[in-house]
Amino acid sequence: MEYGKISNPKVKVAIEAWQKGDTTLWLSFFTTDAQLLDDGHSRDFRKFSTEAIGHERFTSIDKVEDNGMSVYGYFHSDIWGDFKTYFKFHLDDTGRFDKLEIGQASY
Repeated sequence: MEYGKISNPKVKVAIEAWQKGDTTLWLSFFTTDAQLLDDGHSRDFRKFSTEAIGHERFTSIDKVEDNGMSVYGYFHSDIWGDFKTYFKFHLDDTGRFDKLEIGQASY
C-alpha cells in the first residue's frame, strides 16, 4: 500500500491503523462523539468502526485531496465487494477527528 501519497500525518496514521485492523488505535484518533456520514446518511461511527475494521480495507490509494484530509481509492468489503470509495476526515479544535465522511466515489 502506498501510504506516502497521504500528506496529512494524522490521516496517514489513522488509515494505517484501519488497514492493520487496529480498532483501538483507529478510535483513538477520533472524538468520543465523532459523526459518520455514509453517502450522506448519518450512521453510528463506533458501531461502523468495530464492525468494518478487519473486514474492509483499501486495496489502493489513488488520490488524496484537501491537504491530505480526503483519501480516494479502491476498497474491498467482505460483504459489499470491491468498489471505489472516499474517506474524508474532519479535525476539531483539539486536533482529533470529529467527523468522517465515507462513500462510493466516481473519479
